[in-house]
Amino acid sequence: MVDNTPRHIVAASALIRNEQGEIALVKTEDRGWELPGGQIELGETLTDGLKREIQEECGLEVELGKLMRVRSNLSSSIVIFLFRATYVSGVLRPSEETPAVCWAAPQTALDLVTHPALSLNLRELLRDDDRARYDAYHSDPFLLVETRAI
Repeated sequence: MVDNTPRHIVAASALIRNEQGEIALVKTEDRGWELPGGQIELGETLTDGLKREIQEECGLEVELGKLMRVRSNLSSSIVIFLFRATYVSGVLRPSEETPAVCWAAPQTALDLVTHPALSLNLRELLRDDDRARYDAYHSDPFLLVETRAI
């Protein structure tokens, strides 16, 4: 018998830009280059958890901007909230979780982020429109199942 009890993991990520318009990226062993972020812990607000993850992964303090995307990974039951953010302070540095970090120009960032779902995140966050969207997808292989404005 299949257990369909709802169990979702909540995660958040941010497109962080510095004064030069560069984007902060972190590299993980599993997914390669991606935007900083991670799982929100029990008892944390979404925004506090995202700021903590960014600090842990790459040493930056940020000001979170607009929530731009909500994504459901149907393959792993992860719901991901994607924000825009502005660099405030700190020195970009690697961590145990993210052995490589960099500031990259937008086109370079698009070239570095190759995981299909993460690449879609970045491409959509780089768009100039301010329309928030919801997407649902399967991750292996990547298949976008639903997309809509929110």
